[in-house]
Amino acid sequence: MSSLRIRPRFKESVPENVESFKNRIQTALDAENEFSGLVSDQYCVIKIRPEERHYWSPQLTLTLEENSEDDLEVRGLYGPKPSVWAVFFMSYAALGILSLFAGVFGLSQLMLDKPAPILWAIPIMAAVALGLYLIAQAGQKVGAEQMFRIHHFYEQVIKHRVALT
Repeated sequence: MSSLRIRPRFKESVPENVESFKNRIQTALDAENEFSGLVSDQYCVIKIRPEERHYWSPQLTLTLEENSEDDLEVRGLYGPKPSVWAVFFMSYAALGILSLFAGVFGLSQLMLDKPAPILWAIPIMAAVALGLYLIAQAGQKVGAEQMFRIHHFYEQVIKHRVALT
């Protein structure tokens, strides 16, 4: 179930309306002791119970979009808690912005025939970004068993298999 993507996802069409789908998810969550979650208007989150959660515990976020009365498009996204994802996203963004500024400053120094040692920061920041990616992959491996359990639970609720992309 592991993927090179940081946040595995799926998209499927379900032949029912939003209300019946939400009721099915809520009933399954209420009957299950292993998972907790939130079911709202167009959005569902399935999580591992708080007693079993750790830093890398995944959650499944379902976005529900009704195409017609009995045709529902469900988009699922596996990922860590939003705070964990935000740390990685902001780190990537900061590295990108710092690399851009280092590149612009370094190239302008080179154009003025001055030394530009700041350009060495770009490969270092690329290595840090690669390190962050590898840490995210390692965290995904730590949470893989819980992700498999959540995915299996979802497949039991909807009564068919779902492939991740």
